[in-house]
Amino acid sequence: MTSLSVEILAADAAEPITSAGNAQLGIAVLAGIAVIVLLITKFKLHAFLALTIGSLALGAFAGAPLADTIKSFTAGLGSTVAGVGVLIALGAILGKLLADSGGADQIVDTILARAGGRAMPWAMVLIASVIGLPLFFEVGIVLLIPVVLLVAKRGNYSLMRIGIPALAGLSVMHGLIPPHPGPLVAIDAVGANLGVTLALGLVVAIPTVIIAGPLFSRYAARWVDIPAPENMIPTRPSEDLEKRPGFGVTVATVLLPVVLMLVKALVDIVVDDPENGVQKVTDVIGSPLIALLAAVIVALFTLGRAAGFTKERLSSTVEKSLAPIAGVLLIVGAGGGFKQTLIDIGVGQMILDFSKSWAIPTLLLAWLIAVAIRLATGSATVATISAAGLVAPLAEGMSTGETALLVLAIGAGSLFFSHVNDAGFWLVKEYFGMNVGQTIKTWSVMETIISVAGIVFVLLLSLVL
Repeated sequence: MTSLSVEILAADAAEPITSAGNAQLGIAVLAGIAVIVLLITKFKLHAFLALTIGSLALGAFAGAPLADTIKSFTAGLGSTVAGVGVLIALGAILGKLLADSGGADQIVDTILARAGGRAMPWAMVLIASVIGLPLFFEVGIVLLIPVVLLVAKRGNYSLMRIGIPALAGLSVMHGLIPPHPGPLVAIDAVGANLGVTLALGLVVAIPTVIIAGPLFSRYAARWVDIPAPENMIPTRPSEDLEKRPGFGVTVATVLLPVVLMLVKALVDIVVDDPENGVQKVTDVIGSPLIALLAAVIVALFTLGRAAGFTKERLSSTVEKSLAPIAGVLLIVGAGGGFKQTLIDIGVGQMILDFSKSWAIPTLLLAWLIAVAIRLATGSATVATISAAGLVAPLAEGMSTGETALLVLAIGAGSLFFSHVNDAGFWLVKEYFGMNVGQTIKTWSVMETIISVAGIVFVLLLSLVL
């Protein structure tokens, strides 16, 4: 288990809090998920409240005492926030510094100045992938859309030819690559190694984003040929700055935590001796907390001070970065509570019992569960959290590589066919000035391609590992 993973609570190892049979537990799981889905889709309730109520309903349907269900939920919520909360906060700070300092714009402008013609879609997917590493999906969209619209207008490109690669880059990072909330929670739930998951995630992400981005955009541009909407070109974050950080130092800052975590994973594999001095050092500097904290501290100077920020503005930027993630932290925490409730009522053993007679591979099962919850709730994060909780018992006895692939299978499933119950669907629709049908033919199909390509590459890797 990685340093990200909190110690398994005593409740994990304890006897189930209910003596219900497999049939009742199966009905309880379906009923609990149905409650969450109905509350989110029908009653438009916030996912935090829906997950909380759904967890209580799960325990009630399983016949567990209410006090024990509450205890399981709060324990799961606390352990999940302890495991990933600080990392999400550090990622948000790094992303805000990147956006406000003009560092993101510097990356965009430098790459675009060197790209043109047929290379432009590839430049857009590269920009989105690099910027998407530390940024939440919604923040990445807000940051990149002005660039997409300007490039499409000034270069006379098809909007979809430029836009789809950018969206694909952001979406793949969001679903497969830590430190995004979904992958972090899945890593925590199944006890995967973050560095190995990050390394394998990049192996899966690169061909996936190429297929769903530059290659698919050729067809998307034919299906939906629309100009860039004039009224949707907002001002860019760095237009009011007198100076901004350089390209090289900005890219180095963004990639710093990734490099540190990958170095740790590599040393763990090559050296494989916990008493070795080099491994002890890399275990510390490559731990997610230290890697992200180091990147944030470096970014205060390489991004903030390089843009001319005063100490007061730096403090204000950090403060403003934390407010928008309150909702994300609550959803992630409640998802962890739901996961713990699933474990404590004995669902893990039920799935183990059933899976013995199934001919379906564990990775494909995890993907299918995430797909079902994604289609029902519209939330990639909720799908990841719920699916990870359901399949976590199957990770017992798996190798480091296998648990990493399990996380990636769940992440790929969580991106399947975004439609009208997904906030991202409406965000893309409005920014690109499309109708619902056009959005489905482009954005929704692109998300499905990412999901299917992702699980295909995960399954191919599983043959090797």
